[in-house]
Amino acid sequence: MAGGVSTPALVAAVGDAGGLGFLAAGYLRPADLAADIDQVRRSTTAPFGVNVFVPESRPVDRAAVARFREALLPEAAHRGVTLPEPPERDTDHFADKIEVVLAARVPVVSFTFGCPSRAVVERLHAAGSQVVVTVTDVAEARVAVAAGADALCVQSADAGGHRASFTPERRPDPQPGTAELVGTVRRAVAVPLIAAGGITDPAQVDAVVAAGASAVQVGTALLLTPQAGTHPAHRAALTEPGRPGTVVTRAFSGRPARGLRNRFVDSFDALAPAAYPQIHHLTKPLRVAAAARGDAEHMALWAGTGYRSARPEPAGRVVTRLAAAVAAATPPHPAPR
Repeated sequence: MAGGVSTPALVAAVGDAGGLGFLAAGYLRPADLAADIDQVRRSTTAPFGVNVFVPESRPVDRAAVARFREALLPEAAHRGVTLPEPPERDTDHFADKIEVVLAARVPVVSFTFGCPSRAVVERLHAAGSQVVVTVTDVAEARVAVAAGADALCVQSADAGGHRASFTPERRPDPQPGTAELVGTVRRAVAVPLIAAGGITDPAQVDAVVAAGASAVQVGTALLLTPQAGTHPAHRAALTEPGRPGTVVTRAFSGRPARGLRNRFVDSFDALAPAAYPQIHHLTKPLRVAAAARGDAEHMALWAGTGYRSARPEPAGRVVTRLAAAVAAATPPHPAPR
């Protein structure tokens, strides 16, 4: 949960409750990531993980990005902000962040938006780290296992925030639910699976464990906890009775992501090209300005399909409730075929 939601306090609280908390390295400077790792270690003795974005290497349609920038200019003028010229490429300091987690010997390092090279995986293994790769279909699962991943996070379209697909411009239709996707991947690979996507209650935990998951990963379920860095306007929107639910949109970043529907999505989703992280850079000043005003209609309100089940309770209580369901279930672990 990059962008400030996944705080060291949240990671520590999840770990102290018996879960595995993750720091989000995305969008952080390497020095800030190192500081967050140190803060977690000062707060808890529990193991934890760090999630790293794999940089996009494919070229984008610069003309489409320029057209979207033109479409945003009236909104920017109205809000009194200046839109940047997005970079040709942005690695999000990937290489430097790998050095940070290697030096810190982080117990688990996970990857999103792609699969790291076998060389990176082997370096992490040599440092004592377990490697998890987030996948959204069987083809991606096989690539990750071939690269040496110890486990896979199987993310369905029900998940809040960005889709982890290696090919984000592709939107499979129909998109399977979390349990169905876990079962499909379980039959294809033999490594442990972590289910992710819309999981906020014990019944959903039971379903994905029965499908073959060894663990569950949650994000939206933690958004209202006091330890999360969720913006107050985002918190309010999550509990707003009249909010029209979630949608998958490219409007904020150029990569499909699920969040609460608002005016910005309605105005710009159809115009946004598949160009991450260029669109992310373009809309960032608008999102920052909206957050400063507490304007939820122009913020990225990431949330999964189960957001209405999120509760304003301590993170440890959320973990304890969901972990009880995992412990009560017996994973079938069918042989791959």
